[in-house]
Amino acid sequence: MIPSDQFVRFYNEVFKFLYHEQGDEALNDYWLEISRHQELHCLELFKTKDLQGIYDYYFHHIRIEENCDMTIELKKDCLVITMNKCPSLSKALDNDAGAFEKYCDHCPGWFIPLLEKAGLVAEYDIIDRKIPQCTSRIYPKSSGKKSAVLVSNSINVKK
Repeated sequence: MIPSDQFVRFYNEVFKFLYHEQGDEALNDYWLEISRHQELHCLELFKTKDLQGIYDYYFHHIRIEENCDMTIELKKDCLVITMNKCPSLSKALDNDAGAFEKYCDHCPGWFIPLLEKAGLVAEYDIIDRKIPQCTSRIYPKSSGKKSAVLVSNSINVKK
């Protein structure tokens, strides 16, 4: 198994290559493929247990496997995941090759399509692509909200 330090560096370089050779569409296609593979691990859990399933997955798997400094709060109407210090972006930033400028976009790039297949929506706030912090608010589709990716410390906002 490849150590996470090397995996993040590899991922970072793949993102750079795809973007510089083929643009945003290639990146989005790559992230959708990652999302498709993640379905094997957690789609059924998200569909059957809804917000509690996402809470369980992040608390028992992501937090531990990725050594995340994160806060997870399950509320009545939403789940809030706050990455206090993202280990992935931290490793990409601590890299002599430099972090890909859109590195953070891979998380909502695979996560939101997976959530939508489970009947959920997410407001994913990257906050700042150079600061290893982000917040996701996940809601049932019945909330009437739409999935969105925000960069709140920037004027760049995608929907």
